[in-house]
Amino acid sequence: MTLAAAARRDPLPPAWLLLAGAIPCGLIALPMVYVAVRAWGVGASGVAEELFRARTWELLVNTVTLATSVTLASAVIGVATAWCVERCDLPGRRVWRILAALPLAVPAFVASFAWASIDVAFQGMAGAVLILSLSHYPLVHLPVSAALRGMDPAYEDVSRSLGRGPWRTFTGAVLPQAWPALGAGALLVLAHMLAEFGALALLRVQTFTTAIYASYELQFDSGSAALQSAILMALCLPVALGEMRLRQNLRFARSGRGGRRDQRLAPLGRARPAVLLGFSALTALSTGVPVGMLVYWLVVGRSGGRGLADLGAAIEGSLSLALPGAVVVTLLALPLALASTRHRGALAKIADRLPYVVHGLPGLVVALALTFFAIRFAPAVYQTVALLFAAYAVLFLPLAQSALRASLELAPPGLEEVARSLGKGPLAAFASVTLPNVLPGLGAALALMTLELVRELTATLLLAPIGVTTLATEVWSRANDGQYAAAAPFAALLVALSAVPVYVFTRRSLELDDF
Repeated sequence: MTLAAAARRDPLPPAWLLLAGAIPCGLIALPMVYVAVRAWGVGASGVAEELFRARTWELLVNTVTLATSVTLASAVIGVATAWCVERCDLPGRRVWRILAALPLAVPAFVASFAWASIDVAFQGMAGAVLILSLSHYPLVHLPVSAALRGMDPAYEDVSRSLGRGPWRTFTGAVLPQAWPALGAGALLVLAHMLAEFGALALLRVQTFTTAIYASYELQFDSGSAALQSAILMALCLPVALGEMRLRQNLRFARSGRGGRRDQRLAPLGRARPAVLLGFSALTALSTGVPVGMLVYWLVVGRSGGRGLADLGAAIEGSLSLALPGAVVVTLLALPLALASTRHRGALAKIADRLPYVVHGLPGLVVALALTFFAIRFAPAVYQTVALLFAAYAVLFLPLAQSALRASLELAPPGLEEVARSLGKGPLAAFASVTLPNVLPGLGAALALMTLELVRELTATLLLAPIGVTTLATEVWSRANDGQYAAAAPFAALLVALSAVPVYVFTRRSLELDDF
């Protein structure tokens, strides 16, 4: 936002905006309140006993090992692939750009079930690191690719003029400029690993998320689940805050004005066959194996056809939750985005940053918190879609807020000022002037939320009303029972739904670059 636009911000949000923003802020605070209340109820002795259990330390080591290993592997793969497709004379660069992003179309728990169905050797920590790294490296690849495309090559020219070779130029001139994008992508992968449940349950890896589920759903031990949630929250909060700070400071600067200068492509030389082989192997492992196993189980699986009778109900359940859930999350995010883009002061900062504080928390923790408060204070909403939509809001508000904020920052605040000078109130001015200008952002937020909610597993697994199933829960439940062929139709539909937006987004980014 420009300085002039920032100067036109109102000092305080109006009363209607404060009331509207209080609802999502209250929901966001519930997980933290829940953990504090449950820990207080267990008492100091119970907390100490849980903290110093051998099982707790085992879970901590497993969680940290998995998260750091997948993050490092994803960062290495993401940077390497981004550099090759953006800055090297790699044959078929446009095709490899699309193929490098396609693993995002396969949800992690679908990829895990596909690999686990090959052989039990892929279950365990080593298999989880391999499979989840292949699934999540695009989260690093995409922002680093964007950074490389937007960099000013003048810095690299200066480095080479000083006699530095390709490696020193990369580490000294390129990598520092790409660091914000690399850091943001790596922190996003780390947050996903701390929150991952479905894939780890299928791969038989014990972390805090799987232990929380077992404590609550299988052993009915909510106290132990709450304390494990507190430890996991302590791991997640620094990651979420770091991701928020990097995203706020994410800028790709250029030293000069005017048209963008084309980047000079580095020749691969003798390494070209090896690089092409590496890209082919990466695509085969990250996308080919999961898709191939889905086709295999659809064709030859013994349990094939057993789930087809439930396919219609799962599709109906997914859409009946995802479509209205996307509307609810987007509407709850709108006052927060308005407050952060149109107003100043502490309240505006809270509205801008609070959703990111709990971003990355596992859906299990959010579900436990909402269940706890619903049973004690609002039993009428327990086992209803209202409670599930509240969980969706806590988990996905930052994504909706980002999509809305991009459009709101492009809508001139001066238009609202003109409307208010003609006698309209703040709410009427927003509805008649600003809202029509931000409809594209609303549409983008709704589309993004719908895709995310169709794929969401953990909160839906715990909070969906009895009898309501989705594509994601059917995949998990059937694959968890070893019925891989029965799970394949549901998984294939999830992949098909996810592949379309990933492909369209990647193609659009290529077209914008050409323009």
